Amino acid sequence: MALGQRPDYARIARHVINIDELFIDYARVFLPSHDRQAWDNVVRIAGGITEKNTPRNLQGRDSYVVALEQYLSTTRLHDTILDGLRTAVRYDKTYFDKIVASLLPLLEKLTTRKISQLLAPDYGDLNDPRPVFNWQQAIRQRAIIYVGLDALSDAEIAAAVGNSMFADLVSVAGHIYKHGVMDGLPQTEENPAINLHCDEFSELMGDEFIPLINKGGGAGVEVTAYTQTLSDIEARIGDRAKADQVVGNFNSRIMMRVRESATVELLTKQLPQVDVLSNSISSGVTDSADAQGNISFSSNTQDRMSSIQVPLLEPASLVQLPKGQAFALLEGGQLWKATHPITGRSTRSADAGKHHTHSPLYGKTVRQHAHMVGPPGDSCNGEK
Repeated sequence: MALGQRPDYARIARHVINIDELFIDYARVFLPSHDRQAWDNVVRIAGGITEKNTPRNLQGRDSYVVALEQYLSTTRLHDTILDGLRTAVRYDKTYFDKIVASLLPLLEKLTTRKISQLLAPDYGDLNDPRPVFNWQQAIRQRAIIYVGLDALSDAEIAAAVGNSMFADLVSVAGHIYKHGVMDGLPQTEENPAINLHCDEFSELMGDEFIPLINKGGGAGVEVTAYTQTLSDIEARIGDRAKADQVVGNFNSRIMMRVRESATVELLTKQLPQVDVLSNSISSGVTDSADAQGNISFSSNTQDRMSSIQVPLLEPASLVQLPKGQAFALLEGGQLWKATHPITGRSTRSADAGKHHTHSPLYGKTVRQHAHMVGPPGDSCNGEK
């Protein structure tokens, strides 16, 4: 940004491979602002640089890098960016190349073929009809953005692009929280809800995502995440405490059939114990001890009721759920049993032997298709 260039993956890859160029370009812009003769002095020093008078740690570096190091060693110029670049070029070139070697394969994937045209387009190409927008513009326009990361084909690229996208969204959410969505515009408007739906949530998880679900609500961000098991999130983050932090920030949970007990307990452990009444009947007959009496025997019958506490929902109930059914914790912990319509699935009529297709039910919420689960004795079979 200090050079007036838009950062993108292509430039990052180029400067990782050749950091000398970035150091020289920045110094050429920065030094004249402090001393008009500074760059001329660097050029003069560079003209006298040879392999023999180059320090060992700078062997293989550009002569201007060596000249800049010598010039800066004799001056008291301090700049955060310049000091950072200077520290990087001071490393032995072979050692520096080893440090960044693990980054290069990913950068090569992000800067080749069609992915490069998508992530790092030529912004000056007037013949490119594709629109250029940012998160702020999309939120102001209440736009719908679909991002297909294709994690099945290349999980590494999907994770890199997804994490970068979320990091940018976190930054925008922070700006909206402080200044509002219409910051810089004459009109004022309430912050709109930002609904973020993340399928295969575990593939997108990273440290960038945690602030979004932890504090994004203040900016109107509402996250709906879809994943298979709790272990998927933990394996992605590598920390059980962080995985619990992520899950704990979701107020509502809808759970279909799962096989992992730890995932099931995310819902069942939130539910209370309930009282269940049991009824037992016992009867008995006792012979009379008086053989001469009029009563030969006596009988008694007892009807007993007792109360025991049991979990409102057993883990086995979730493990054995049929397809298209789910339990949901909504509205502060109310338990619902939901049935979702399955579209495009044919069933054979037992009477006519003909095929029928389930009709999708559009425009209805989970609550409109749900049966509330309550304590025994309550009316809990009516549709809500």
